Amino acid sequence: MRFLLLAFLVFGFGLTRRVNSHEESGDWSCVSNSEEMHIQADFKPGIITLDGCADDWENIDGSEFSLRPALDPDEDHEYRDGKMTVKALHDGNNVFFLLQVDGNNVYSKVFTFQCRDIKKCPSVALMFQIGDNATYHNMGGCKEQKGSCTNKTCKGHEVDLMHFFIGNAIPGRLYGGGDNSFGPLVDAYAWNPHCRYLNGMGPSGNHSSGQNNWKGAWWHSSFADNSGFVEEDSPYSKGGEKGTYYFEFSRPLRTMDCLQQDVQFTIDWSSKMSVAFWYPVDGKQWVGSGHYTINCDWASLDIARGSILTDASRSGWDTASAFALLFSVAALCIAIFVSYHVSRPNTVKFAPVENL
Repeated sequence: MRFLLLAFLVFGFGLTRRVNSHEESGDWSCVSNSEEMHIQADFKPGIITLDGCADDWENIDGSEFSLRPALDPDEDHEYRDGKMTVKALHDGNNVFFLLQVDGNNVYSKVFTFQCRDIKKCPSVALMFQIGDNATYHNMGGCKEQKGSCTNKTCKGHEVDLMHFFIGNAIPGRLYGGGDNSFGPLVDAYAWNPHCRYLNGMGPSGNHSSGQNNWKGAWWHSSFADNSGFVEEDSPYSKGGEKGTYYFEFSRPLRTMDCLQQDVQFTIDWSSKMSVAFWYPVDGKQWVGSGHYTINCDWASLDIARGSILTDASRSGWDTASAFALLFSVAALCIAIFVSYHVSRPNTVKFAPVENL
């Protein structure tokens, strides 16, 4: 309970009070090539298992991005351990994401495998545009402040948020997909950095146990295999090892939301999104506004139409379809022939009785 309260305070502080750490000291500037900021989600059903491991993503193309501080997107301040690769796909019902970024293992064994300070553990977030006027900068860009943010004063500035912090999350275990009031994965929305709320919670503070539509898991490549941990080979005791973090998420393309709190994905359509990454550089705690992002503006997420037919099966399908077409034409001809003879008038030439 102590950890859950701490976790809520870290992320939820911005949900209930003004977040001074998000105040900017100067004018905002962004040099972005939007054409290169592109993430493709192809139709690939039945290949992804949400376990934080990336083996099933091996043949899926991804987009690679430099990570720069959100409030100071200068090349000189890039995340020094490498770039982030973002992969996406959908199966017609759900959309899946894989975030891959290099970094030392900073997960430590403390208290029953909990992280002593969640601000010293990596964390990630996804942000999507909902309202037509929602900007990447200032998390929606509504000019109102805490206390004056409402669905009327900030209408059109809604953004959808998914935040996952490692905390006490066990590698490979699936989180989310239920009540949004606890756990390391939360589903939220915002109008600006000072007006962020969990799904189901509004500015008044009334909470209706909002539904968490997201599911997710994480893994670090320096870990041993994820079955049957024992003290000697437990991954939790391997702090400082170099490796790669993998964060894996999914969400239904469409949700039951009617309050402008969830983005709705449409096949053969594009959405605007961003990805954030918090990392304790040099072992120092990160702050809410001290995260890296893949771009200083929105990136494009394209939900492709796709096809269930593979090149290997297409020739077989063509043969079967040609045979089916031929059979259908023959059946149609027989049906017409039978119908014609059945419908012909059965007339008999009249012969007077006296002529018989």
